Amino acid sequence: MGPDTSSPFRLALIAMPWSIFNRPSIQLGALKAYLERESSYRLDNYHPYLDLAQTISPDIYSQIALSGWAGEALFAPLLFLEKRPDARKLFRRCLTGKIKPLPDFDELVTAVEESCTRLLTTIPWHQYDLIGFSLCFSQLFASLYMAEKMKEKWPEVPIVFGGSSCSGDIGKSLVDHFPQIDYLVDGEGERQLLDLCHFVSGHSDSLPGKIRRRRPDSTTEKDNPVQPMEMDDLPFPDYSHYFKEMHQHFSDQPFIPLLPIEFSRGCWWNKCTFCNLNLQWQKYRNKTSDRMLAETLHLAETHACLHFTFTDNALPPRQADLFFRKLAPKKLDFDFFAEIRPISEPKKLNLYSQTGLKTVQVGIEALSTSLLAKMAKGTTTLDNISIMKMCSTSAIRLEGNLITDFPGTTEEEIAETLHNLEFVMPFPPLQTASFFLGYGSPMHRSCSSANAFSIQKIIPHAKNRSLFPEAYLRSMTMLINSYRGDKKLQHRQWQPVKQKIQAWQNFHKRRSKSRPHPLSYRDGGTFLIIRQERLSDTPLLHRLRGTSRRIYLCCEQPIEITRILAEFPQIHERILRNFIDEMCDKRLMFQENGHALSLAVRNTGDGRR
Repeated sequence: MGPDTSSPFRLALIAMPWSIFNRPSIQLGALKAYLERESSYRLDNYHPYLDLAQTISPDIYSQIALSGWAGEALFAPLLFLEKRPDARKLFRRCLTGKIKPLPDFDELVTAVEESCTRLLTTIPWHQYDLIGFSLCFSQLFASLYMAEKMKEKWPEVPIVFGGSSCSGDIGKSLVDHFPQIDYLVDGEGERQLLDLCHFVSGHSDSLPGKIRRRRPDSTTEKDNPVQPMEMDDLPFPDYSHYFKEMHQHFSDQPFIPLLPIEFSRGCWWNKCTFCNLNLQWQKYRNKTSDRMLAETLHLAETHACLHFTFTDNALPPRQADLFFRKLAPKKLDFDFFAEIRPISEPKKLNLYSQTGLKTVQVGIEALSTSLLAKMAKGTTTLDNISIMKMCSTSAIRLEGNLITDFPGTTEEEIAETLHNLEFVMPFPPLQTASFFLGYGSPMHRSCSSANAFSIQKIIPHAKNRSLFPEAYLRSMTMLINSYRGDKKLQHRQWQPVKQKIQAWQNFHKRRSKSRPHPLSYRDGGTFLIIRQERLSDTPLLHRLRGTSRRIYLCCEQPIEITRILAEFPQIHERILRNFIDEMCDKRLMFQENGHALSLAVRNTGDGRR
């Protein structure tokens, strides 16, 4: 236990907009649980995004939060008055077509300012010995603005920033540029925040490692590396303050929140060349299945919630298997969201689905195998198409992105992508995500190499130019960057891909949800009838009899063509390959690198797939 005093040290932690309003901050919940277990310090959590969601309406808030940049644009003029015109243009570019009618930018800025004023005036912030802000995506400008206002009124109260957006040189840059920040935690927060409280309260004479300070003095700073936390040793997150605030702001229109849970920290793959999501983690770790099961059941019972979202970059495969296997006998109606890498075993995905995994985000990123190799994804186009089919078969909603404008993409990879898009049209469409150069990613780190990924020079991202004054752009280290190189070429050659994805999305928007899957089959025992919807024409019906039926069903999941030949020794190889080629020409099968996959999803006629 930490030091105990007659007047307890008090700490406030704040999660600013644009956190998703219908879920508590796992960062605040985890820190509260840990500090109160390890010390006598009193910790209060605040979620002012609930007040703002109530003020501007949950629907508008949610659309702005999903955009990210639009939310930062609303706070930018409050920090930098001269950036209002540029921020207004950015806000409109981000949300035009997504919110109808588009809300007035200046009215929203006023609403944001009034919400912050309520936060400042309704809570006696001077009672706290330390105030902390948790920064993840799209919380930078809101946190800087609120910290600035607090410093104006209570300059004696120290302020600390921490979170995934505060790692490495990014954190140092924030401390150097914004005087409202007294301390900054670089990396995992639990133990470091506890040690910082010891230091600020006077019970320790030195700062722990990896905590930055704005005003250096003669106090000795420890330079020892911070040991990563053992995941099973952490307490269950404490979401009590969020639920209290939620009932205050939404008492007349209650909703059941989506609870975040953390199975692992870091990424067990951690090789993707474009990714910078693991800067704050020292190494990959995960909880055991027993611990994750106990935590999930505890949170469900405590808060009467069944909707959960895993915050992991990718579920830990072995422990996730055990978790869902052990959860299955409980026969509870959970609804989980998780990010996963492509799974090759349908039985595993079916178990996940039956136990409550309803939505997954899969790191698809590309539909060109050579481009996937440049991204170091460790997957192929066949892997990606297979998981898209398996999710449809298992009734799991799949979300995914296709990264466009990727540096170094060749004309051949664009052509491969356009060709392969024709095979995935029956499956839920991907979203386009324009490439950005993330600080700390392998691509960012390799920019010192000559022409690495066709990147010649790192420059500020255009959206950051709309938010920051020029002086800041010249000297700050930014999380999101752009580059000089082949950017114009990539923008031009990716246009047909973007158009084709738009057509794909429009096709699924027009479809009646009551129809069977766009590419489905019904089995007649000795024959198959395949129904195939097309983008702009009437559906086609295909009938496969006898051996053709058996071969098609043999390819329900990716299989080597040599294995098919072994299964059907009576068929000449040329005849089999001609059949597979014909099925691929009709977009009923896909083949790559000597493997084949049937694309149609079974439709039993009773609503099951």
